[in-house]
Amino acid sequence: MLTEIGQKQTTALARFLSNYPIDQIVSSSYTRARQSIEPFATNVGLPVHLDRRLTERTLAGSPIDNWREVVRDSFEDLELRAPGGESAREVLARGWAAITELLNGGHRFPIAVTHGNLLSLVLNSLDPNFGYAGWESLANPDVFALKEAGDGRWAFERVWSEFKKDWNA
Repeated sequence: MLTEIGQKQTTALARFLSNYPIDQIVSSSYTRARQSIEPFATNVGLPVHLDRRLTERTLAGSPIDNWREVVRDSFEDLELRAPGGESAREVLARGWAAITELLNGGHRFPIAVTHGNLLSLVLNSLDPNFGYAGWESLANPDVFALKEAGDGRWAFERVWSEFKKDWNA
């Protein structure tokens, strides 16, 4: 369930996204992702299609003290896996499968709604300079656009970031 601040952020996100001709929405099945995009979807009359491949990375099977270290190191070692967790390579495989299907789905302007670790691993796969520092720089919500860069490659651009320290003002 989104907090009051989270709900204000989704309203700002919906306003921003209304400037684009979005014609398909696919979201992680996690409640917070779905709730983040629902105000926009309702405003434009689009359904939100859920895709479990866009869910956040399972970092470990149970809470671990060194979780930040695991996140940091997994940008360099895609096979790194905490006990009971997913490797970065596994997360990338399912994330890219969902994104590729969305991009090849015949839509003019589709969007995918996902979570920080999955998103940062995808962006890092496009630009290795993104990495852990890029993950740390993510805001909630944050919007990146994928663009064809030629030769079958993709590039990305941060097009909007809504991070304010005082949403109550």
